[in-house]
Amino acid sequence: MTDNQNLRSEDRNPETSDPVARAADLLKEHRHSIDRLDAILVYTLGERFKHTQAVGKLKALHDLPPSDPNREAAQIARLEDLSKQANLDPEFARKFLNFIIAEVIRHHKKYKS
Repeated sequence: MTDNQNLRSEDRNPETSDPVARAADLLKEHRHSIDRLDAILVYTLGERFKHTQAVGKLKALHDLPPSDPNREAAQIARLEDLSKQANLDPEFARKFLNFIIAEVIRHHKKYKS
C-alpha cells in the first residue's frame, strides 16, 4: 500500500478534513497575507514620507507655509472616493490620512525652523 492509500478519504480531501485543522490552516493563510500586506504598507509609507520630506525642504527653501489646506481637503476627498471603491470605511480612510497629514506638517515645520 502506498502512503496515499493509507490515508483516509477525509484526510486526502481538505474540504472534509477536521474543521478545527482546516480553520487553523485558513487562519495561517490569512495571517501570512496580513503580514505581507503590513510589510507593503510600511515600505509604501516609507516611500511616501521620502517624498513629503522633499516637499517640506522645498517649502522651507522657498518660504512656503508647511500646510496647504486646499491640497489637504482635496486629498481627503480623493481618499474617501478611493476607500469607497476599495470597500474600506471612508471614515477610517479620513482618520488615517489626517494622521499622515499631521505627521507631514510636523516634519515640514521642523524644516522651516
